[in-house]
Amino acid sequence: MPKSTIMILAAGRGLRMAELTKSIPKPLIKFHDKPLIVWHLEKIAAAKIKNVVINLSYLGNQIQNYLGNGSQWDLNIQYSEENPVLETAGGIKKAIPLIKSDPFIVINSDIFTNYDYSNFHKCDLKSKEANLFFTNNPSHNKSGDYHIDSNGNLSKSGLNMKTFCGIGVYKKNFFNDVSTNIPSKLSGLFDEKIKNGLIQGQMIDDLWLDIGTPERLLSPIVK
Repeated sequence: MPKSTIMILAAGRGLRMAELTKSIPKPLIKFHDKPLIVWHLEKIAAAKIKNVVINLSYLGNQIQNYLGNGSQWDLNIQYSEENPVLETAGGIKKAIPLIKSDPFIVINSDIFTNYDYSNFHKCDLKSKEANLFFTNNPSHNKSGDYHIDSNGNLSKSGLNMKTFCGIGVYKKNFFNDVSTNIPSKLSGLFDEKIKNGLIQGQMIDDLWLDIGTPERLLSPIVK
């Protein structure tokens, strides 16, 4: 089935942004004169993926008011509201009833990348439940997150440690064991699924930035 739905994770408090997120949610902070989340929506529209689900919590009404139903990008945006915030895995679990495709794509709202989102359609999970995207380690994450071998197999340690991009393609059953409406992080779920050989990894060569601090808002977008 085509990967026709992208979920954008946008419920976090954005504490690393300090004063910048006291009155505005992080996804609406401008990066090179455009809100972070709008960069994603434009790339989604260019990839001809129509359905978008955005989870909301902290100042979520501002995001919903700004983006509306997505028609200005020729998108169909639906919102999954959380109170309290359910973390990454918990937020995805709550949103699954709104997600129209299986598998589907999940992207952190606070990253920027030149990766072509139309390439998501080429991702073949085969017997796996998820495909995670990785990049070379930036200065703020020099030790990386997971080892990835030449066949895309992942482990928690090794010589070839790479950084998780905050981008993944998932089958819905990846989240079967996540409790509904209970805060749950993806990292613990990743560890369990990697032990069982249910996740594959894929490197991207395109520019990737974690826009997690005020200083990184000044990062250039040319690679």
